[in-house]
Amino acid sequence: MSGLPGTGKTTIARRVATSVAGVHLRIDTIEAALKRSVLGIDPAEDAGYCVGYAVAADNLVGTAMVVADSVNPIALTRDAWAAVARAKRAGLVEVEVICSDPSVHRRRVEGRASDVDGLTLPTWRDVLERTYEPWSRARLVVDSATTSAQDAASRIVAAARAAA
Repeated sequence: MSGLPGTGKTTIARRVATSVAGVHLRIDTIEAALKRSVLGIDPAEDAGYCVGYAVAADNLVGTAMVVADSVNPIALTRDAWAAVARAKRAGLVEVEVICSDPSVHRRRVEGRASDVDGLTLPTWRDVLERTYEPWSRARLVVDSATTSAQDAASRIVAAARAAA
């Protein structure tokens, strides 16, 4: 799952993972842990994603599903997640979560609190200025401004089951 901060990725990812008894792999949590570690990796840069790819690969056994929850802002990271799925011969559903209503998106970003120890949430300005490359391939787009988290999760679960 990909999308800018505050679009609803984590809310939806948790519902998807619960629905399929899958692994919810959240890059924010990994990056915060790396920053808190004795190594003090800050900024975590690609380290969080590298750990995420490895943990996803370890969990893609049998019929297990991994719900990778990250901004996933560039083709390089999107391609890396796809490579993990291919290497494990796992189905892949690429999902982009958007929030088409800027006022709703801004309200979410400015009104949320971190649920991860050590995670500093971005400001609205950070979100607006963040690098986020347009997608160059097909993906399932979910608009959290017009679709409930439950309906979005149901669509993703259906797509994942079809891809398995």
